[in-house]
Amino acid sequence: MDYCGQVWKHCKSTAMLNSPFQSFAPRKVGLTGSSSMLTDFWQSEEDFCVSLSGTPNNRLVCFNGHGVSFNNRRNASPSPTGMCLEKIGNGSYLNMVGHPDGSSKAFFSRQDGKIWLATVPEQGTTDSLQLDETIPFLDLATKGHLSSDLGLVAVAFHPEFVINGRFFVSYICDGTLSSNCSGRCSCDLEVGCDPSKIGSDNGVEPCRYQLVISEYSAKGSSSSFSEATFADPSEVRRVFSMGLPYVSNHAGQLLFGPNDGCLYFFTGNGGIRGDPFNFSQNGKSLLGKVLRLDVDELPEMNEVANQSLWGNYTIPKDNPHTGDSNLQPEIWAWGLENPWRCSFDSVRPFHLYCADDGQEQYKVVDLISKGGNYGWSAAHEDQDIHYPPWASQGTKPTNGIFFPIMGYTVPSTTKYAAIVGGYVYRGSADSCLYGRYLFSDMYSCAMWTGTVNTDGSGKYISDSIQLSCSEKTPLPCDWSTNSPLDRIFSFGEDNKQDGFILASQGKECQHF
Repeated sequence: MDYCGQVWKHCKSTAMLNSPFQSFAPRKVGLTGSSSMLTDFWQSEEDFCVSLSGTPNNRLVCFNGHGVSFNNRRNASPSPTGMCLEKIGNGSYLNMVGHPDGSSKAFFSRQDGKIWLATVPEQGTTDSLQLDETIPFLDLATKGHLSSDLGLVAVAFHPEFVINGRFFVSYICDGTLSSNCSGRCSCDLEVGCDPSKIGSDNGVEPCRYQLVISEYSAKGSSSSFSEATFADPSEVRRVFSMGLPYVSNHAGQLLFGPNDGCLYFFTGNGGIRGDPFNFSQNGKSLLGKVLRLDVDELPEMNEVANQSLWGNYTIPKDNPHTGDSNLQPEIWAWGLENPWRCSFDSVRPFHLYCADDGQEQYKVVDLISKGGNYGWSAAHEDQDIHYPPWASQGTKPTNGIFFPIMGYTVPSTTKYAAIVGGYVYRGSADSCLYGRYLFSDMYSCAMWTGTVNTDGSGKYISDSIQLSCSEKTPLPCDWSTNSPLDRIFSFGEDNKQDGFILASQGKECQHF
């Protein structure tokens, strides 16, 4: 049965409130409400099915509710037991983003505020990462405040960067060090929080630190942005600024949606044990949320005040809560604690995975859905609601909370633990990993792979995987410790969908 064709035939002229298809539309239209039809975005059945299925030959995979075969050898294979690594660089970085021009270039950034443009070597060669730390693409060292939880957090390049040169950064700044670091406090009476009653956190008063999104531009023109080697250090626009109640759990990742061109922003719950102000579950708060912003359409002068916006952006008309007075219109999903690294699957871009650190022994991976509530802090703290993450398997219980799809348990004797989200591996170098989501723990050197169970249940299964260093690695690995890696900060993906681990090295791992 041509399922996609049937969807088009029966639903193309049906008005749908908060349509699940709208975020995959290739073009924007001037809709005035939250209801839309398929014909508002696609002109034909072929356009619709190609947009959601990927290619005309794979139309049967469109929302048929069954396991997918992509007609090639790269379906998920039996769980691999090991991963062979090649060391290509000695630097320690927090972010890696493939250059939007599709080349072998990539951007790397570090928490101290520097962003570099580098050339990534071909896998299997003896070449190393070509990155000169003395020549940054952009240096924002004076903008942020560097500490264990603060500094430059994320970098995201506009989908049309090669034409417009636009890119965005998120960072934490200190209002006592910069007059340009200011904004509304996320602890206010509207969310039931009084800054005067919080007190200081490690000597820091509420909202001294600001979580900021800024827009910058590469130096060049529309014909040369792909060749730009430097950015203009002047801020183009302050997109977002929010005062933080505490000094930790701020998240801050930025991602552009591969289908909708919107900017997704992931915020933590604010950083105090138990979330006593219930920020993550409070629909008036932007803490503990996935936010979805339109950074292409600028707001009118009165729009920022009338909609209580936190900066210079507009609200996508198909955001799930645009007509709900109890939830802020920026919110795409909510109920998160501290989402550290989220990613879209490059083959199934409607799959958005987020690793959420949690507070107790469970570290989890969520599959983010439009309007989804992921339970922090009520579900995570109440054992009558929160099953072990591998028991709930992403089902939606009657109370409306989406449970995690994967995760791991931290032993009570472990001093430190923090989950780090990765990517669904879509590279060609390791067929055993293809289609599997990679995630790790920052402190333990442990790594897992997960994928949907082949039994048709829709549940996910995950397994730990051992790491080793290749004998033919371009740079020698340090085997003076019990692992080729120390702390795993993040993951990266280049334009070939090859996977990268961004880590430090030199200390003994804390094994579970």
